[in-house]
Amino acid sequence: MKKILGAAIGSCVHVAGIMNFLSIAGCAGFTTRFAGSAVSTDLLKNELRSFKPDIAGISYRLSPESSEVLFAELEEMALKDFKDVTFILGTTKTVAEHLDKKGLLKIFDRVFTGGENRSEIEDFLSAKNKIKTDGTVPPQNLIDRIKYKKPYPLLRHHYGRPTVQETFKGIKKISKSGLIDVVSLGPDQNAQEFFFKPEKMNRKQDGAGGVPIRNERDLELLYSATRTGNFPLMRCYSGTNDILKFAEVLRRTINNAWCAVPLCWYNEIDNRSRRKLGTAIKENIEVMKWHADRDIPVEVNESHHWSLRYAHDAVAVAAAFIAAYAAKKSGVRTYVSQYMFNTPPETSFIMDLAKMLAKIELIESLHDKDFTSVRETRTGLYSMPADFNFAKGQLAASTVLQMQIEPSIVHVVAYCESSFAAKPPEIMESAAIVKKVIQDCIGGCPDMKNDPRVIKRKDELVKDACLIISKIKSLDADKKFKDPLAEPSIIALAIKKGILDAPHLQGASGACGRIRTAFFNGANYAVSESGEIISEKDRLKRLL
Repeated sequence: MKKILGAAIGSCVHVAGIMNFLSIAGCAGFTTRFAGSAVSTDLLKNELRSFKPDIAGISYRLSPESSEVLFAELEEMALKDFKDVTFILGTTKTVAEHLDKKGLLKIFDRVFTGGENRSEIEDFLSAKNKIKTDGTVPPQNLIDRIKYKKPYPLLRHHYGRPTVQETFKGIKKISKSGLIDVVSLGPDQNAQEFFFKPEKMNRKQDGAGGVPIRNERDLELLYSATRTGNFPLMRCYSGTNDILKFAEVLRRTINNAWCAVPLCWYNEIDNRSRRKLGTAIKENIEVMKWHADRDIPVEVNESHHWSLRYAHDAVAVAAAFIAAYAAKKSGVRTYVSQYMFNTPPETSFIMDLAKMLAKIELIESLHDKDFTSVRETRTGLYSMPADFNFAKGQLAASTVLQMQIEPSIVHVVAYCESSFAAKPPEIMESAAIVKKVIQDCIGGCPDMKNDPRVIKRKDELVKDACLIISKIKSLDADKKFKDPLAEPSIIALAIKKGILDAPHLQGASGACGRIRTAFFNGANYAVSESGEIISEKDRLKRLL
């Protein structure tokens, strides 16, 4: 592990800047030591010899005129005794300009004058520390990468621009920044639906919603852009047609870090493909099994799809469990469980945390020696205001809440996403915001999980979700199936009958869409035609 020594030299006792720099460096994987304030040249020499750093961070924030003699001594010492050490300087703009005129900045690899944002500092540190001292790159599989980054979670961001070349350049820039650990490739709808049938593509829609990958060479090129900086992992969504063939391509071309596939979506009920609901569920489970056979982690994008369509909270919790259950029954050993916060955006922090804790309680009840889950959190896109200042505040606040469940992966949503798809500058700025919040939370944060209101609502949701799960199992009245909860036809029937339902599914082929929901005190409930809350027991009774 590379080392950085920091010191405020001469008569300078201003240490806030150098201490902040060392804190950032520590988060970036460096071993750091602070030599103190008002450090003389002789004392600095002794510290350099003792600690043997790769980088010496020098801080000086006094008058320009008093700097000349001191920095002349520093230059002589550095050139004589420490040619293998990289020197960097943190100072004021006036001091930097004065020293530059006097020719006394030659030993410094980089000069910071206070106008740099955090991401610029992290970019510099990433470039200096991108290769581990043993000559290897950071781990290139999910589980080892999580262990490598501990106690900090991996940061992931979605990315895909309207052309392959622009996407390639952007991924390279993101990789060099060292801020993102996982690049989630976002293909356009043509690629997701017709990668293997290009003749069916609507060419007017090329680049709509993501990068227009059209062959394996495109994927290989985009993956090559990650082979720099911090060498981020890459992953991609499963597509909406020919998903098993697409899984094979992704594994072969981008070393797909983990599979992301829905259980009940990307078919006739959301018009993402022409597949029938039952067929789609069956194929999605087959994709889970394919990855399980190769010990590749699997994420099932399920629960938040229901919440995005304003399903009441109990359905979202039940769907989270059913998705994880399907993955476990498919042989998946490592399950990436995504917890999308702020969805729907009317959800309060109290009720949001309760909903996520209910999901965790049910999903992690499945854990055993052959099945475990990895917690991944993200900010809900619909919660991001159009005003970018408000959006940055929402991103930071949501991250604080997410950290309550101690995620191993944080899916960063750029603050601009409510208005336009993020480019590298917005992605890096958003990642820097999230990174700072995470640092503060890991440093110590009140435990919101013990709030009595959170506990009460969590217990209610677990109870209601279990009622839903029990009703789905009861659809196999003739005991035709050994495990009805893992049977595609039973799950499809539960959606058609409205056991699993959402208001936005009204008119959707294969779904029910008759449920009504409404918010009370920040929680989403099923309601009667008159708008009154109905219990889950009564809802299911009326339904069946």
